[in-house]
Amino acid sequence: MNGVLNLNKEKYISSFGAVAKVRKLANTKKVGHTGTLDPLATGVLPICIGKATKIADYIMEDNKTYKTTLKLGFTSDTYDKEGTIIKTSDILPNSEDVIECINTFIGEIHQIPPMYSAIKVNGKKLYELARQGIEIERKSRLINIYNIEILKIDLPYVEFAVDCSKGTYIRSLCYDIGNKLGCGAIMWELQRTKTGSFSIENSNLLNELDTENIEEHLISIEDALSKFHKFNFDKRYENALLNGVKIRDENLLLNFKENNLYRIYIDNLFIGIGRKNKEYFSIVKLLI
Repeated sequence: MNGVLNLNKEKYISSFGAVAKVRKLANTKKVGHTGTLDPLATGVLPICIGKATKIADYIMEDNKTYKTTLKLGFTSDTYDKEGTIIKTSDILPNSEDVIECINTFIGEIHQIPPMYSAIKVNGKKLYELARQGIEIERKSRLINIYNIEILKIDLPYVEFAVDCSKGTYIRSLCYDIGNKLGCGAIMWELQRTKTGSFSIENSNLLNELDTENIEEHLISIEDALSKFHKFNFDKRYENALLNGVKIRDENLLLNFKENNLYRIYIDNLFIGIGRKNKEYFSIVKLLI
């Protein structure tokens, strides 16, 4: 069994727990997810099965879309409602100030990840340190918030949708918004509605799957990589491509943009992902 399952993760199950259940249904150990969702969060969690585990990194690189609700007037150690409340405020901003503040986060920004995260520092996950009461300085990361759409304001609750780059923590975004407004904020709800080409509309709940139907819900490896342009080589390049030889044919190289990834075919048979560097083209991930 090979392919990608577009799972709609339910609340209060971890991403690892979801993988464990899919592993049992698929009857294979070769299963992995493509970007952790907190237990509190729901939504799109693409799960790679069999040979599709080889393309997990390419799916994880995709941009994400989230729908979230924050609650103003509270600050917690985890930045969400599951944590311990460490600060409260009775003074809340008005809706206009909230809108103005949220819009300042659109664009490239530096974001500090929360202590309760799976990021490793010196071999230890931050949440392991946080559970021991240890807080360490974290380096900020450059992320991109492409767009924020405010869906509803019913103070102290604010619901909005976020289009963002890989590595964005919505919990940190909620915390930073609350901090900038001066009243604090915690993430109240979170749903990932899209990651790359995988959307909530064509996702599957675990309780809809069983050992009999799971395979029919899989997206093929080829279709999961549809964001990459397709290029078909003729048969004479077969041995070179399959054996990792760098192709330096100048006329052929004109077909590719430098550093872009392509789905590569030989005589219309999909074989993997390739990339052009300055002087050659080669396969970077063989999938047969």
